[in-house]
Amino acid sequence: MKERYKRYIKIYWLPVLFIATSFIFTTFAWFAYSGINRVSTEIDVKAWYIELSKDGERVSNDIVITLNDVYPGMEPVHELVSIQNKGDSDAKLSYQVASVRVMDNEIDLLNTADINDTLAHQYPFHVNMELSKQYIKSNNDSSTFEVSVTWPLDSLNDNLDSQWGTNSYNFQQAERARLAADANYNVRPAVKIVISVMAEQYINDQNDSDMRYNLGDTILYDVLLNKKCNTLGNTCISTTVIDYNNKNSDQSVTLMPSLYNTLPDTTIANYNTTYDNYVSSWTSVNRKMTLSDMLNIVSHDIVNTNITASNISPQVLGNMTGSNRINQTTTNITNLNGTINFDNLRFTYLSHSGCFWLDTAYDTDRYFALNKVDNKSMITGVDKISTCKIIPVIIAPKNNLQ
Repeated sequence: MKERYKRYIKIYWLPVLFIATSFIFTTFAWFAYSGINRVSTEIDVKAWYIELSKDGERVSNDIVITLNDVYPGMEPVHELVSIQNKGDSDAKLSYQVASVRVMDNEIDLLNTADINDTLAHQYPFHVNMELSKQYIKSNNDSSTFEVSVTWPLDSLNDNLDSQWGTNSYNFQQAERARLAADANYNVRPAVKIVISVMAEQYINDQNDSDMRYNLGDTILYDVLLNKKCNTLGNTCISTTVIDYNNKNSDQSVTLMPSLYNTLPDTTIANYNTTYDNYVSSWTSVNRKMTLSDMLNIVSHDIVNTNITASNISPQVLGNMTGSNRINQTTTNITNLNGTINFDNLRFTYLSHSGCFWLDTAYDTDRYFALNKVDNKSMITGVDKISTCKIIPVIIAPKNNLQ
């Protein structure tokens, strides 16, 4: 089970079907795109060009993930679908998991509180989905939908790896036996997941995304006057929106000051005093940045944000929407003495030099910190006696951002 294999990949392009086949004896994995409405079947299947009429008619595209063999150390599968709005109406985007079958087990979606969390974390193989933003404006605005499937060679649970590896093997043997008994039998893949990506007219209701405030947007904010400003100065600082999918119903926006602002240094022993002194003249509501804040940002890269530690393969951080997922992830990281690595190119506003405290204890001797080692950004435990900068978080009322 732990032996590594060389894999040879061939790509076959069909009009409405993209198949990425990884040959391990007779094993393979593919993504199938079907059900595209209002679109010629001759377009690139990795691009979905929607056109919405002004009556808000919904259009959808099904993404079918079928994995014929899943096993520890399988080649990671990653697909990116570009969604572009060619129409003259703004559109809101969403997706839902329509059905899931794992071996012989159909998951009851009605009784699964968070299917995204289940697929990302409850199996030794991990299926993560990501919609870059929940709307696309008219006239060529775009968003992306990503899916990644991984099963690390050395995971967090060797017993579970062995159990599911055996289950997968037994399932394949049973399917081959059925085929041998009936040449017309359609062999089932070990895993089949159907995801419906939907677009409909954006009507600007309270539950729709607020188009003005996207994760990563830059806003100049005056922390003394507690309002948006236009020119950088002593109290007018550059900030970044760190909310994911801020909604019209939200009354405020969460802002992170640029890491290249003049942020003070401190040890943990002097952390609270240094923080209080730094923000003492601010009238804006603020708090200290936490590990939860950072996880809610970097987890949206479902390919390159990984948990790393000794004696395990890198694990995709994955979906953080589960009710207790951040706490469980924090515990896993500290138990593993692990770190979280992420790609600066995806999160340019997290590019930095130095060390920045997060207001979350790692263990008795360390706190979590945004750090840089060997030119790589990571979130890791740093000794309390170290000197790192602080990061305030501003809670800006939307009325003050006009």
